[in-house]
Amino acid sequence: MSGPAITSSRTVRCPGCGGASEFSAANPDRPFCSERCKMGDFGAWASESYRVGVEPPAEDTEPPPPH
Repeated sequence: MSGPAITSSRTVRCPGCGGASEFSAANPDRPFCSERCKMGDFGAWASESYRVGVEPPAEDTEPPPPH
């Protein structure tokens, strides 16, 4: 079973350049405005420019168990 087809068009902000981007089936690069913006974003992921923050583990407050 496939998902719903995109039948309407709307304008969204391109995550690459911030410009207007047509979000419809007619734009194969959606949500990006162009292949250039899409490939720029892909390059940032591939070069590990984007990172997900991780909190360091909390310090143990209990002493270790006796041996």
